[in-house]
Amino acid sequence: MNECAPSPATRLSAALASLDAQGLSAQVSTSPSVLETHSHGEAMDAACLPGAVFMAESTEQVAAVLRACHANRVPVVAFGAGTSVEGHVTPTPHAISLDLSAMTAIEEVNAEDLDCRVQAGLTRQALNARIRDTGLFFPVDPGGEATLGGMCATRASGTAAVRYGTMKENVLGLTVVLATGEVIRTGGRVRKSSTGYDLTSLFIGSEGTLGIITEVQLRLHGRPESVSAAICQFADLDDAVQTAMEIIQCGIPVSRVELLDSVQMAASIRYSGLEGYEPLTTLFFEFAGGPAAVQEQVAATEAIALSNNGRGFAWADTAEERTRLWKARHDAFWAAKAIEPGARVISTDCIVPISRLGELIAGVRDDISASGLRVPLLGHVGDGNFHALIITDNTEPGGALALALDRKIVARALALGGSCSGEHGVGMGKLEFLETEHGDGTLAVMRALKNTMDPRNILNPGKLLPPGRLYQG
Repeated sequence: MNECAPSPATRLSAALASLDAQGLSAQVSTSPSVLETHSHGEAMDAACLPGAVFMAESTEQVAAVLRACHANRVPVVAFGAGTSVEGHVTPTPHAISLDLSAMTAIEEVNAEDLDCRVQAGLTRQALNARIRDTGLFFPVDPGGEATLGGMCATRASGTAAVRYGTMKENVLGLTVVLATGEVIRTGGRVRKSSTGYDLTSLFIGSEGTLGIITEVQLRLHGRPESVSAAICQFADLDDAVQTAMEIIQCGIPVSRVELLDSVQMAASIRYSGLEGYEPLTTLFFEFAGGPAAVQEQVAATEAIALSNNGRGFAWADTAEERTRLWKARHDAFWAAKAIEPGARVISTDCIVPISRLGELIAGVRDDISASGLRVPLLGHVGDGNFHALIITDNTEPGGALALALDRKIVARALALGGSCSGEHGVGMGKLEFLETEHGDGTLAVMRALKNTMDPRNILNPGKLLPPGRLYQG
């Protein structure tokens, strides 16, 4: 007679006992408040208490956790700052939430080569503050206090991607702990290589399902000599979208071009105190470079905006004024929540080729009107990425209405050659769209990769890949 398999609780106890035997019990917490903090990220209601939280301080400790969890088949969910919005960090029952937020060391800075190596728990803001005296900075800016490891795991981008690219373009190499606890290094410090598979790109965007990123080799950029920001308002949303498209198509190297529609702008004026502006569709611009180059960018951008019925530029030339504007942009989600206190706000994003952006937004506006919901629109329109903040009653019927609208928005993006997410990632929230976007064959190959690298399915199970067949070869 076969013995019954150990229960999930028994397996978790065995893994924790193994860590205790290695002298690591001080890193483990089962405090109710700590478990609750690690039960969810932002913006998605789904939450589940982990069985324990491990506060890692080194790659070696992460490897010890994964060895213990692999041996005992215990799920492991990496946790950084908890700012993801599609349920990426929500654990399964009896899982270990592996918190990397204490891993904040800068291992090296190579100013002459414009690169550095950092631990995964460091935030972009902390990195830039600590390397300020080198004249360099790291530009990928998703907003919030996201960790660099989490930004790698979700292939983050943000407001500056139109000029500097996403995490994919700004990571040279990684240290990754695999499901078995084996530690590997991918990539290196060189800007190009023609040797072997590009494992760095494989882990970027893998959402902790193939390995746990513990160190990141980053590309740095020189701080621009001159920076200026401006706002231009439009009576018509279509004019603002056309302006953004023309700026990109003309090759003007703006550092940022962000759109807030009239609903979002009204909310941001109230929430962030943006006095002197009207509740109209608004483009936020940032220009950077040498003084002459900035003046040239400004003149070309302003001409395009005015030709599309823009109401002229309002300037923010000081660092304090620029910080105020971009903080208001990054606080857009909280401004939307303040529109109807107590309501639920579901944040969704999608992306299309820049030439189809106007068509997408026009269709989405029709969908919003038909839904009867209030939905601020905003986005990184310089690369065709936009967000809808769906405000609905915090009830089951309200959630169903919001999900129905979300599905319509994503369907429009996919029909226009786009993607269900430009930067939020998949997590649990976008699983249902993956087969439509990628097809069964591609997903079968992805599952085969997952099955090879994590055969016991302990790494962030239930995220990124919907269930289905494996490619057999």
